[in-house]
Amino acid sequence: MAKCDVKLPDEFLLKLSKLNDKTDEILPRVLKAGSEVVFNKIKSNLEAVIGTNISIYSKKGSRSTGELVNSLGISPAKQDRDGNWNIKIGFKEPRSDGKSNAKIASVLENGKSNQQARPFVKPAKAQSKQACVDAMKAKFESEVGNI
Repeated sequence: MAKCDVKLPDEFLLKLSKLNDKTDEILPRVLKAGSEVVFNKIKSNLEAVIGTNISIYSKKGSRSTGELVNSLGISPAKQDRDGNWNIKIGFKEPRSDGKSNAKIASVLENGKSNQQARPFVKPAKAQSKQACVDAMKAKFESEVGNI
């Protein structure tokens, strides 16, 4: 049977041990960097679709108040019971008129019987995927470099 010994530099081993101790500090910052890229894309897509392609059934123009765009936000990064880190982009509730921001966003994204779908989340996900990964890699490398 063959045997192989790998000897890593002491400096590298020291960084790895420090990284283990600081994982809970680094990961939320890395997720935040990636979520900001996706958030900006979702927000710009949402602003672009609101008030466009008004249904032929609508006698009024756009009734947008800007409340949906202003309610969009990023949650803090949290660790679930399985040890996975999560961060969410979503809408704050409730609206001033008592309606649900999530419901209004869902109708915009998927449409309804008399309203054409105007997706803004799905395209943002596809358009920002690589930029999000790149931002998280850059943030991770800078955090590891600071150790």
